[in-house]
Amino acid sequence: MASNKIQFRSIHELKDPALNNKLAQKEFQEEIPVEDFLGDAEQNGSSTSRRDFLKILGFSTAAVTLAACEAPVIKTIPYVVKPHDIIPGVPNYYASTYFDGFDFASVLVKTREGRPIKIDPNPAAGDLGKTNARAQASVLSLYDNDKVKQPKLDGKDETFDKVDSFVLKGLADANAAGKKIVLLSHSFPSPTFKKLFAEFKAKYPTAELVTYDAYPHSAALDAAQEVFGQRALPVYDLKGSELVVSFQADFLGDYNASSLETSYAAARKPGPNMLRHIQVESNMSLTGANADSRYRLKPSAVNKTLVEVYNAIVGGGTSDKTATEIANELKAKGSKAVVLADGSKGAQVLAHLINQKLGSVAFTGKANFLKEFDKARYQEFLGWVNAGQVGVLIANNVDPIYSHPKGEDFKKSLAKVACVVAVADKKNEMYKAAKAVIPVANWLESWGDIEPQTGVYSLMQPTIQKIYKSRQIEESLLVWKNGKNNAANNYYDYLKASSASILGSTSFNKALYNGITTSNNATALSYAGGNAAQAIAELGNFKASELELVLYTKPSMGDGTQANNPWLQELPDPITRMSWDNYLTISPKDAEKFAIENDLNARMQLDGSIVNLTVNGVTIKDVPVFIQPGQAEGSVGLALGYGKKNSGTTADTGVNAYPLFDGSNLTVSGVKIEKTGEDHEFAGIQLQNTLMGRYEIAKEVPLAEFLTVAFDDEHKGWNKPLEYHTISGALPARKIDLWDAFDDTDGPHFNLSIDLNSCTGCGACIIACQAENNVPVVGKEEIRMSRDMYWLRIDRYYSSRQKVEVYEGLKEGMAVPELYGTAFGDGGALNHPADNPDVIFQPVMCQHCNHAPCETVCPVAATSHGKQGQNHMAYNRCIGTRYCANNCPYKVRRFNWFTYNLNDKFDFNMNNDLGRMVLNPDVVVRTRGVMEKCSMCIQETQATILAAKRDNRKVTDSEFKNSCACAAACSTGAMTFGDMNDKESEVRELYSSNRRYYLLEEIGTKPNVFYHTKVRNRVEK
Repeated sequence: MASNKIQFRSIHELKDPALNNKLAQKEFQEEIPVEDFLGDAEQNGSSTSRRDFLKILGFSTAAVTLAACEAPVIKTIPYVVKPHDIIPGVPNYYASTYFDGFDFASVLVKTREGRPIKIDPNPAAGDLGKTNARAQASVLSLYDNDKVKQPKLDGKDETFDKVDSFVLKGLADANAAGKKIVLLSHSFPSPTFKKLFAEFKAKYPTAELVTYDAYPHSAALDAAQEVFGQRALPVYDLKGSELVVSFQADFLGDYNASSLETSYAAARKPGPNMLRHIQVESNMSLTGANADSRYRLKPSAVNKTLVEVYNAIVGGGTSDKTATEIANELKAKGSKAVVLADGSKGAQVLAHLINQKLGSVAFTGKANFLKEFDKARYQEFLGWVNAGQVGVLIANNVDPIYSHPKGEDFKKSLAKVACVVAVADKKNEMYKAAKAVIPVANWLESWGDIEPQTGVYSLMQPTIQKIYKSRQIEESLLVWKNGKNNAANNYYDYLKASSASILGSTSFNKALYNGITTSNNATALSYAGGNAAQAIAELGNFKASELELVLYTKPSMGDGTQANNPWLQELPDPITRMSWDNYLTISPKDAEKFAIENDLNARMQLDGSIVNLTVNGVTIKDVPVFIQPGQAEGSVGLALGYGKKNSGTTADTGVNAYPLFDGSNLTVSGVKIEKTGEDHEFAGIQLQNTLMGRYEIAKEVPLAEFLTVAFDDEHKGWNKPLEYHTISGALPARKIDLWDAFDDTDGPHFNLSIDLNSCTGCGACIIACQAENNVPVVGKEEIRMSRDMYWLRIDRYYSSRQKVEVYEGLKEGMAVPELYGTAFGDGGALNHPADNPDVIFQPVMCQHCNHAPCETVCPVAATSHGKQGQNHMAYNRCIGTRYCANNCPYKVRRFNWFTYNLNDKFDFNMNNDLGRMVLNPDVVVRTRGVMEKCSMCIQETQATILAAKRDNRKVTDSEFKNSCACAAACSTGAMTFGDMNDKESEVRELYSSNRRYYLLEEIGTKPNVFYHTKVRNRVEK
């Protein structure tokens, strides 16, 4: 039953049950250092604190004074000649393709007055149109003020003409001398780019195209080459599967160049055929956190278990208990089961062979072309450089000096190359090593095409004129192929002509309008080989050691391509809830063994031990350590993509783990850690925004109980409607009220449905909300002070099964820590709850209560309720008393402590004219001293209503569903927004589900946001 759980936010909460009360008491204990953070010295020269000011003048005087003085006056310049395709105040949308060498998505780009401000999924692209947090945040990378802005020659600003002359001479000299001309690029599955390079090679016969990826998926590609006979990754679809078993594969994150979260969520709909998910892993990954059953094993043990499962499947048998359990389930499901693996080539090969034996329907036979790295080819290239055989090296926005384990050796060998050209976006190590530099055009400034997988062709188009003097690599190749000032150097014309053979009868404009279409590439993968004995031997060669390391990528940072994006740096990790950091994750038992500490200081801020990490003779110094519940003993984890030097003001965050990554194996043995004696200050939000100790808010139920027990059963009901006993008898909670209800049946009445079964915690909704609503980045220090400004958060709850009922234990006088000690783990043996907890992700935003506690306490009526169900905020009325925040049981209101825009203390995107181009003009940029919160994107809902009114028609459900940024960005369909008064709307249908419940329904706020109980597909022990 749902009540058979204890839920906790962190280990510290387990140690100290009174922690929530301490947090609440600490919130306003210290004086605010306003003088240190004021943005305008003239306006804010007074040393009088805001609190003293309000005491002296009183709230009424303060309201008038502050409302008159807070907002600065900025003069605007109107259009002189209005562009014919732009109507001021009306957004334009363009279909395009987001591709940066690591991520891909077919998207819709929202522009306002000629500038992109928002990325939305392209519904025409299906699963290929789903956006993750990095795709949502990529619009901010366009306005990165740290970009290279001007072509360079020998370190000095120069014109394209001079740079091209230098490169053309270098190409001619290398060609004459018979030296190689190497274009070193990230994976680039563009048919037109490949065609153009072939023509370039025809002119320069020694030209070679070499692929280099920081996170190359090399093991997966090598395994595919062996098993399928083609160097392309397999495409999986889980919609028809009933069992997925994953060995270290984070398939809801960055797995095989794609994410399976959309088909995963579709297969996880509660019912008799609901997908069951078993995860075998070391780190607590995003995928593992969503699993029904999770086995935590160190990497060497994961390898052993995978081998034993393979032996059991092919008929060899196994004596391993865990492997036997997994193999029996796989056999029972047969073709409706699938095995996914990661970490090494051997693991991937065995997974493919198991799927072949099962005849898994999840294997579609389609090929994913997004990754092209070949380690042998790259090693050959390094040999050319070291032998002095390369005359020209053109690096297309890659930096092996940062991301390759032998980066420093490569840096030294570049001295042997006469002409090094860096097509770069930052002043990184390749920029420094190059004689000529060409600023690379952002994807939002570029034309292009991508062939992501079998039968799919996607087009890219610019949605803004180039902001600086930049150029995409294709434009440069045309110049260097045809010569300067040639009429054939227009890449748009070249792309249009080249795409004709792919588009066939489809016009270029129609394909461009849709953003994605079919291609004539019918490549199919089929099982053609696979050496199981060799794979087993490879896994066996991984020697177990006291500590073993797992390298991984975070949902926010990926491979580090967008490391200078402050939205992504501040986005909390879904598991640890830490931001602005990477860190070594370690299990609680290993932390005790190695005397690693994570402690809360007097301000309830997390401090942790720092270690030097040594792996195979390579040492990374000053790595902070985070104690992670669910981490396997004997293992540690570290995220890649951090610690980028000379790549912008925010990119140099965390430590660089790439020196430990050989490009193939994500797991490494022989790990040693040594404490430095210093402490690290973490910026985390896992201990703030508490719900005051009321933990029956993230409900869950076993599938068997969901299917066989009535939700409202008097004794065993798992989602019994809340009732109150009154003089009139028992009445539903929503029928009892202290206030008279108002009529909400006239016009739309908005509700938001959130399905905990579908939410994976990826964070795309958070970035979408941030982009749509101009939510500021506050920086590490302010996050550490619990002053994040997010309008939407995803609470992560750990939970563990108990042997006794909570209430029974309390009746017996048992203390809360003793109750925690009775929790049982997966194996049935007595364990600490932090050893292997379950995880629930719960998005929480303003609940838009019909009887909102915030509205009744505001002294100036700054917050009020609208007839359409939205709780409104009038910022110019708000004087920042914070009464509303104190009275909000959901803790979703944010106090705007400081001036975050045009303030050198917060040097992020809002502090310069370029970064401010991302701001949405439909949403005000809030001033210091006001409260702010989720508005259910009222600017979008009203625009949708007005558009329908103009056209004299009814608003469709799909229009409203896409009006809320978080719901539109959700790849799994966990969030559904709509009009409850529309009897055909999906949100109204979801309202009738027996899994529906409200947060803290007992307090009578009557929210317009409702949740659906999470269902776990496993047999509870």
